[in-house]
Amino acid sequence: MSASIIEGKKISDLIRVELKDEVVALRERQVVPGLAVILVGEDPASKVYVGSKEKACQQLGIYSEVHRLPGDTSEADLLELIAKLNGQGSINGILVQLPLPEHINEKAVIDAISVEKDVDGFHPESVGNLTIGDDSLLPCTPAGVIELIKRSGVAIAGKHAVVIGRSNIVGKPVAMLLLRENATVTICHSRTANMEELAKQADILVVAIGKAKAIDSKYVKPGAVVIDVGINRLPDGKLAGDVDYEDCLETAGYITPVPGGVGPMTITMLLQNTVAAAKRAHGIEV
Repeated sequence: MSASIIEGKKISDLIRVELKDEVVALRERQVVPGLAVILVGEDPASKVYVGSKEKACQQLGIYSEVHRLPGDTSEADLLELIAKLNGQGSINGILVQLPLPEHINEKAVIDAISVEKDVDGFHPESVGNLTIGDDSLLPCTPAGVIELIKRSGVAIAGKHAVVIGRSNIVGKPVAMLLLRENATVTICHSRTANMEELAKQADILVVAIGKAKAIDSKYVKPGAVVIDVGINRLPDGKLAGDVDYEDCLETAGYITPVPGGVGPMTITMLLQNTVAAAKRAHGIEV
């Protein structure tokens, strides 16, 4: 029997409808959520992402401003802009589009964003809050993964979740969020000796390694939930995930496609974080 497809676009659209209602209610209280996006340089993929974020804000009634800076902008000038936005009342969320040009220290930039406005969830204090279970803005892609699982009607508590990948952006935080949801969590990575054996024990398998079709049905327990965070461009120009989708379709119970799975959730979670940050800034319960 073929797996149920987890349609990220549908789930994302549903959340955006809920968010739009929240923004309308906030505007009635004279609260307008605001997001500032900073783009340094001319990276084509980054330009597309930033355009999508801008459009999404407009659709939901969120105020947005995009600061497009030349590629030779100095680190000092970028930090000065962040400091200004940290103090700007109309801005609840600040997002610096990564990657940055090589002459700019990415960590210094992330650390400079006020933790209250850290809608990417990358600030060390946000990461610390996530780790100890304190309230914080969650990193967008990992939060999107959890929403996809929950809104597909899958219970996480008590399940064995295996995360393949240990990046600071996806692997580690998604493992923390799964722990928070009371899963038992195993993290696998490039040095894991018996990865296939461990992955095959997973009720929930999350893959984020950046290698096209690296994980096939040999790694999947029959009936497992398979969440593919990867997005890779193949030589023929098509997109593929880290999971061999066609090969796993008959084995998995639920599976996310690429594109159209985790991808649409990332910007939606960013919007959700911006709304949450606006509520917190005005003392409204989140």
